[in-house]
Amino acid sequence: MTVAASRFAEVGAPRTAIMLPGTGSDETFVRSVFDIPLAAVGIRTVAPAPVPGPALASSALAAVSSSATEPVLVGGISFGAHLAAEWAVRNPARCAGLVLALPAWHGSPGSAPASLSARLSASQVRSLGVAGALAAAEMPPWLADELGRAWRGYGGGLADSLEVAASRAAPTFAELETLDVPVGIAACADDPIHPAGEAREWAAALPRAAVCSTRLAVVGTDPEALGRAAVLAWLRAGGRPGGVE
Repeated sequence: MTVAASRFAEVGAPRTAIMLPGTGSDETFVRSVFDIPLAAVGIRTVAPAPVPGPALASSALAAVSSSATEPVLVGGISFGAHLAAEWAVRNPARCAGLVLALPAWHGSPGSAPASLSARLSASQVRSLGVAGALAAAEMPPWLADELGRAWRGYGGGLADSLEVAASRAAPTFAELETLDVPVGIAACADDPIHPAGEAREWAAALPRAAVCSTRLAVVGTDPEALGRAAVLAWLRAGGRPGGVE
């Protein structure tokens, strides 16, 4: 064990969770999902704002590294969940666990629904503008409101950001098998873009993982439902509330 690994292993329960947004989403939505459920188990949420454009992924990974001054929980929603797991694979000694919502694929995105949806959105943003792309999309009103706010925050970097998310490989199952930390995964049974089966496959590949489910129809009126599901799954996988030794 390296000196760094030994130091992190001795600290105990995490006090901070660094949470990353999904494709085209932002830190505001991440906080609405995770702030209170994580606070309920004594863990503070840090939610870096996305940096729009081609450096979207690399800047998010760098933000996690700069914030991880002690063993931390890392997590996120959709693309943010992929990046959190990618960071954990690269930095196992600095990761105390993962709290993930709605993983969309493993390995290469291929024809995963979330990847195809992001590519289509990028094309529509380029041809129709943000307002036109939102109008053309078929989504529930609450999601249209969330994306309307978040997409405008990306400015001219929105289409590039959507394409980065759509094309980036997620960790493979072989990589997930190396993560011997508690992992909580939230799935939505009624989400065709992020199939619940994908969440269960992630959990099967991970050594210590659990899945809890909710529904998009619930998340639309109670975003914390998604966070509660992920945090409950993390506890069931062996996660330790902040400050508990």
